[in-house]
Amino acid sequence: MTKQQVGAAGAADMGDEELLNAVGPAFGKLRRSSLLEVEDPISQKDLGRTLVLNVVLEIGQDGAREVTVGAVGAHLGTDPSVASRMVSDCISAGYLVRAASQQDGRRTVLHLSPAGEELMVRFRRHQRSAFEYITADWSERERLDFARLMLKYVASQESLRRRGA
Repeated sequence: MTKQQVGAAGAADMGDEELLNAVGPAFGKLRRSSLLEVEDPISQKDLGRTLVLNVVLEIGQDGAREVTVGAVGAHLGTDPSVASRMVSDCISAGYLVRAASQQDGRRTVLHLSPAGEELMVRFRRHQRSAFEYITADWSERERLDFARLMLKYVASQESLRRRGA
């Protein structure tokens, strides 16, 4: 029996409520599966740093907002001291740089360094390799359907997060 058949059989035996209750723990396992030893592995320490780097990239995407330590903390749902430690770690590792705000010279903003950009390129390749490995015995239709539904889920989650802000 393939991985897919085992997983599908387990899900098929669940009632609707049990299936929906299993989604949360499944999401927790997704992050841990990022540590799979696939092509160009990412260290556990750098994997944690990618959380901050992703936030910096996401906040800075539209160009309308500058990325500050406070914005990173708010986005991650952490208190300022935790966000500051996380950002400082990324700076010490050479992945982020501090710069003066172009809108308010008293404020410090964050940007990815060239090393941070390279880590994110490696991380994206690693994520893709892990996805391809995990779904190797899925049909192409299942892979694409899952990818579309995952992106739809994340977009809906983001709109919920913005509503609460």
